[in-house]
Amino acid sequence: MADYPGYHIKYYLAEDTIDANDLSALADWLKTNPRITMGPLTKEFEAKWSSWLGQKYSIYCNSGSSANLLMYAALAALGRLSNRMIIVPSVGWVTTIAPAIQFGWEPIMCEADPDTFGLDLNHLEVLLRRHNPSTVIMVQVLGVPHKMNELLELKKRYGFFLLEDTCAAMGSSYHGQHVGTFGDMSSFSLFFGHQISTIEGGLVSTNNEELYNLMLMIRSHGWTKDLDTEKKEALLAKHKVDSFHHPFLFVLDGFNLRPTDDHAFLGIKQIDKMEWLIKRRMENHLLYKAILGKYFCVQKYEPDSVVCSISFGMLASSVAERKKIIEACRREGIETRMFSAGNLGLHPFWYERYGKFSAPMADRIHHCGLFLPNNPSLKTKDIEFISSVVLNATKEAQ
Repeated sequence: MADYPGYHIKYYLAEDTIDANDLSALADWLKTNPRITMGPLTKEFEAKWSSWLGQKYSIYCNSGSSANLLMYAALAALGRLSNRMIIVPSVGWVTTIAPAIQFGWEPIMCEADPDTFGLDLNHLEVLLRRHNPSTVIMVQVLGVPHKMNELLELKKRYGFFLLEDTCAAMGSSYHGQHVGTFGDMSSFSLFFGHQISTIEGGLVSTNNEELYNLMLMIRSHGWTKDLDTEKKEALLAKHKVDSFHHPFLFVLDGFNLRPTDDHAFLGIKQIDKMEWLIKRRMENHLLYKAILGKYFCVQKYEPDSVVCSISFGMLASSVAERKKIIEACRREGIETRMFSAGNLGLHPFWYERYGKFSAPMADRIHHCGLFLPNNPSLKTKDIEFISSVVLNATKEAQ
């Protein structure tokens, strides 16, 4: 990762979770001349992840962004949407929303919650009453579990499909239940620096067999090839396909979102580290919160939650204060960045279509938010040092 101009980075926001042992094992496996394209290890990785998470089905694909794309495409192919309106978060990532635009849905943006920075549930209910959307997509923002009991109560009351973007929250939990198990489908990212990594990669998990089978086809061109024998033969019979054409029946207008087995090999090994990674990231998060939470706005969550964050997020009191903190961090070699993408409603991809979305909390996150490093490799003294740099910068700003 490049340094800032004029500064040398000592504390990176993201560090690879793939270590030398993983790479050595991968090299040994590659020497056996295995199949590298999507094959048996992909299935093994999917099964191992489903077991760890506590969901029936998982689909491994080539990125977390593709995982979101798969969720939208499968829901559309299910054929049970009452309309194509979807509530989207103002704080998240562009590819949480992009498939809605690409598929011609009508996205409606929601304000950010002042505690978790997820969907503001009061604003969400206003939007649900006004628009009666078929779908809501939410983000477990930076590993901090959202108010899921209240959100599920709204789901029960208004009957929408819930898509759970858990791309930056793998390993977090709410009241003892893993995030990524609340929605009709949930997405995860395995990108460099996330909780675990397969270099590039993503997962979708669900308990719905019909959605799972749709995603199996959509991931590979809309092909029936990856379905189990019974499902495949039923489709062949339905469409009266002769035996010569059996291997090449395309039922849906799918994509090529397939992963590779060398990446799945890494994923299988990464799951074995999950508990250690969760413990370390949670310890770091709690230490940051104890030191900085008295002076800055930081995310709040239920006391029994587990927060497995990839960075520690905080809001300065003003644009000027954030600028001072960023400059101080850079001088000390501490990498920082804006809070996620800030308010997505203030980016051209959104406002050139729908006009700017402005709301108090989302705007504050956009203009005053920043990330601090939270790597499993960081020790107590590192967190204390980074925190001291932040606090000293705010004294200078006063």
